Amino acid sequence: MKTLRSMLFVPGDSEKKLAKAFSTQADALILDLEDSVSPERLPLARQMVCAYLSDHPRGQQAVWVRINPLLTELALHDLAAVMPGRPDGILLPKSLNAQDVVKLDHFLSALETREGIALGTTLIIPIATEVPGALFELNSYAGASHRLAGMTWGAEDLATAVGASSNKTDNGEFDFTYQLARSMCLLAASHAQVQAIDTLSVDFRDEAALRKDVLRARQAGFTGKLAIHPDQVLPIHAGFQPTPAELTHAQRIVDAFAQAQGAGAVQLDGRMVDKPHLTQALRLLQLATKD
Repeated sequence: MKTLRSMLFVPGDSEKKLAKAFSTQADALILDLEDSVSPERLPLARQMVCAYLSDHPRGQQAVWVRINPLLTELALHDLAAVMPGRPDGILLPKSLNAQDVVKLDHFLSALETREGIALGTTLIIPIATEVPGALFELNSYAGASHRLAGMTWGAEDLATAVGASSNKTDNGEFDFTYQLARSMCLLAASHAQVQAIDTLSVDFRDEAALRKDVLRARQAGFTGKLAIHPDQVLPIHAGFQPTPAELTHAQRIVDAFAQAQGAGAVQLDGRMVDKPHLTQALRLLQLATKD
């Protein structure tokens, strides 16, 4: 799967927002059937999402669907309604562990067979930290399904689940519990060898804060981020590009190892640099060459 720098949520029952979403430069759209759709409008939203999937060509922009949680009876109805449109993937909310991914995998296999879709085509990304117990089973996702394409985390539902009045400290940073969830999701995604996607920044009007969030996410190891407004897409893309200073330093590391002719460590600016630094530098330079 192509690295998804930005995944933009779009309410599945909003004709206006669905129309606008197609013109954004988001790497992927997430047509939402969960939090942004009221129960009474869910049947209409399913129809609109399926129609959107069927009518809009896929190219540079993937189209995913967030269904309702598997622990509800709504999830299977969501899947049955949207699979004729052949979504690129399913975003799975409130996932408890890898067993939820395996269960969804089985549902998708049956529906792909029904629709004449090649088995395994529809990918899965779980939102892996929205229920408290999920944090204790994040290592279970490794090897669970070939459909697993990434992992992301959520702070809003987790705060609700534990009864917190806020998930932020006085300075606006995530409280320890949510920093822990973020870090563990990143490690679990790395362990599973899938993309790590950072959660959304809820204040879409604060571009400066968003840019800081994206920079921190990239430096930590995340390669993508959720978005809730089209205006967040371009700052997210910019934030996942290394800075000129970072690229210059990375190239110097690569050049130093080239001149060292196979040495396991080299000296650069008075510091010892070894093979992990070289791997990181090469990864950074490769990231800069991607579209």
